[in-house]
Amino acid sequence: MADPAADIEAHIPSSAAQTAKDLFSGAAGGVAQVLIGQPFDIVKVRLQTSQAYPSALAAATSIYKHEGALAFYKGTLTPLLGIGACVSIQFGAFHAGRRWLEERKLKSNKGVGAVTLGYGEYYAAGAFAGLANTVLSTPIEHVRIRLQTQPHGPGERLYSGPWDCVRKLSSSFQHGGGGGIGRGLYRGTSVTLLREAQAYGVWFTTFEWLMNADAARNGVGRKDVASWKVALYGGLAGEALWLASYPFDVVKSKMQTDGFGGSAQRYASMRDCFAQTWRAEGARGFWKGIGPTLLRAMPVSAGTFAVVEMTMRAIN
Repeated sequence: MADPAADIEAHIPSSAAQTAKDLFSGAAGGVAQVLIGQPFDIVKVRLQTSQAYPSALAAATSIYKHEGALAFYKGTLTPLLGIGACVSIQFGAFHAGRRWLEERKLKSNKGVGAVTLGYGEYYAAGAFAGLANTVLSTPIEHVRIRLQTQPHGPGERLYSGPWDCVRKLSSSFQHGGGGGIGRGLYRGTSVTLLREAQAYGVWFTTFEWLMNADAARNGVGRKDVASWKVALYGGLAGEALWLASYPFDVVKSKMQTDGFGGSAQRYASMRDCFAQTWRAEGARGFWKGIGPTLLRAMPVSAGTFAVVEMTMRAIN
């Protein structure tokens, strides 16, 4: 008689080696994500945090005219080092969560039959990945936003680089500036948790649904889905991610540039930031910068999923 535990082990590849592959593939996807997306990201942040630009094109033109082409890669070092780690965690945590859910299902079936997760379970695994990612993404994005929005003229720069920004954000608490590890580097953590859970729940669910639907429609295995389709479905998942989570991102950016350059902080909390944005700008205030964000999402997310999927196929 077959041993159910042995059947479960055969169905669920949960070894440390598989986790390492997930992490490595995610890191490769993270590097691609930063290199493709950074110019779009700086335009998005400028639109979210300033009233100076009437449109994304005006912001991009102004940046190029006054700061030069390299300004589109301001603050890149921090995400290049950190986003690789973030995307690595996202994919590692998602697949770990997915395998855990599959294992539970197999155990409930006593190891009999194929395992098929519902899309609510894919969302739960994606949300878990987003929550796990928050520990790194909050300080990394905070530093990047500070570097992207600081004055650029001679003698006007507030931070000489990412490590100087980290030092100043951390040390300002000691001088009554409301900084410190918890209230400086990690300012905006509450809204980041909400954004990450919703964003990555939707991101992974959308991608898995599109991949599974294609494989079923064409009667092929997932690994046989064409690479251009992997990229397309990844890009569409990126659009869904931002449409589902953008208002949280706007509030996060506002909170992380609040008190910029020593000015008084406007927002006492995440809830206060939501309320002030609604009163001052209405619903439109939560969608400022959505245009360049969606333009960025397609190539960035397509590149991320394509690199991750192709890397996984190669190392497997």
